[in-house]
Amino acid sequence: MNANTTGARLPSQLKTLASHLEVESQSMVELLPTFSKLDKILMGLGLLANNDSLTTRVPWWPLISVLGTYSSGKSTFINDYLGESLQATGNQAVDDMFTVICYGPADHSRVLPGMALDADPRFPFYRMSEKIEDVAAGEGKLIGSFLHLKTCGNEKIKGKILVDSPGFDADDQRRSTLRVTDHIIDLSDLVLVMFDARHPEPGTMQDTLKHLVEETVNRPDASKFLYILNQIDTTAKEDNPEDVVSAWQRGVAQAGLTAGRFYTIFSASAANTIDNSAIKERLSTKRDKDLAEIYGRIEDVEIERDYRIVGVLEATANEIEREILPALEAALKRWRRGILFGDALVFAALAGAGVALARMANFTFEQLLSWMNDPVTLGLSAIGLGAIFLFGHFWVRAIAAKMVARKLPTEIGQFGLNLRTGFEKNTRFFRNVFRSNPVGWGKRARNRLHDIRTEAAVQFQRLNDRFTDPAGRAPEAPKVMAMPTQALEPSSPANTQPTSDDQQAKAS
Repeated sequence: MNANTTGARLPSQLKTLASHLEVESQSMVELLPTFSKLDKILMGLGLLANNDSLTTRVPWWPLISVLGTYSSGKSTFINDYLGESLQATGNQAVDDMFTVICYGPADHSRVLPGMALDADPRFPFYRMSEKIEDVAAGEGKLIGSFLHLKTCGNEKIKGKILVDSPGFDADDQRRSTLRVTDHIIDLSDLVLVMFDARHPEPGTMQDTLKHLVEETVNRPDASKFLYILNQIDTTAKEDNPEDVVSAWQRGVAQAGLTAGRFYTIFSASAANTIDNSAIKERLSTKRDKDLAEIYGRIEDVEIERDYRIVGVLEATANEIEREILPALEAALKRWRRGILFGDALVFAALAGAGVALARMANFTFEQLLSWMNDPVTLGLSAIGLGAIFLFGHFWVRAIAAKMVARKLPTEIGQFGLNLRTGFEKNTRFFRNVFRSNPVGWGKRARNRLHDIRTEAAVQFQRLNDRFTDPAGRAPEAPKVMAMPTQALEPSSPANTQPTSDDQQAKAS
């Protein structure tokens, strides 16, 4: 997508986002000015283009992703949760694309192409074609072969986005598919990682475990991952679910997951295949308990979304000071060292050339002294040598900048800030080589970042006050937790009409 086109569309996109949040979550609307302040800091540092905004890189709708190995029952789980057959199911892989499911006010489901997601900043796949192009040249234009959008009129999906992934088999996945998977994991508020209990030998799937487990257990947001062993009813004949769970636990322990537990579930319709009533009751009781916990996390995902959005402000501020600025300063130091070394070479070359010319002309010491005593000749010579040195200096600056920039990432941090453009902003020909701070970073920017942290902390406190009260002064808090969607929505005019008691009091 052309940068100028993107910049022209940005105001309308931000207006659309604000309108959406006005209806869905008033508390999130209050954060938009704070995001604007953060945008200005990032633009000043050169980490964000002037026609871009961090708000376009943040999924504002609550996002739940369902990942897992092929035939692990991901689509069946989604159908059971919704109570309708929305996704195709089968023992083999039946879908090789990511399906993004969201609410649509219609009596039947509609399937929309991937470009509907790629061009809408409210969805987590905004500009996904560009990200795919970065890791697999030529495949970005094939965005429709990686994902599509499916609408659903079910009330359970209202206010949420649900992502159903294709069967995960990292041994033969294309890099582009893994890039989409990583993107989903980064932006999700809740990640359900599902495994198939019918294949209790995880040792043969080390690459899959590495991507779905090893690379997630050490994340700061590891609590959003739920590891689910599905189709546990297949153990009914042998009555050994504990052995199956233990086998999987040993496998994932090798990938680094040593704490926590598996949720063990199976499809409600599959319970009829269990003949032994005692085994059926035992497995069903355990399934119902685990499903209640999983469904509870899904219902509370709006709350986790609110904390995630506020956390973006604090996390980005921390990334700037703790990760990006040190990396930028280190790159500038390498650039300066390269310039000093190059300038020394240019100076030595000029001196050597002067000595060589003097010898070729057979200059005597008296002639050299006479030349130096002539102000016009000396001045013209100094100007000429200075011009040659300056030409060499700027040539060295450009070469050193290219060598350093080549090794810098174009995406750094959670939201892909461009460290290379930030570095290049400091290396323009009019910039002072010995500038102590990177361009865009100083007392004013530091104070602004402090204000952003303060505003984020205040918002965290507001969220905590909405759902908690250690002193026990808010008896209505548990009711708010039970209905997070209503708590986040602004009051409608219908809810603000005066009651009959109010009217009588007003009349009196």
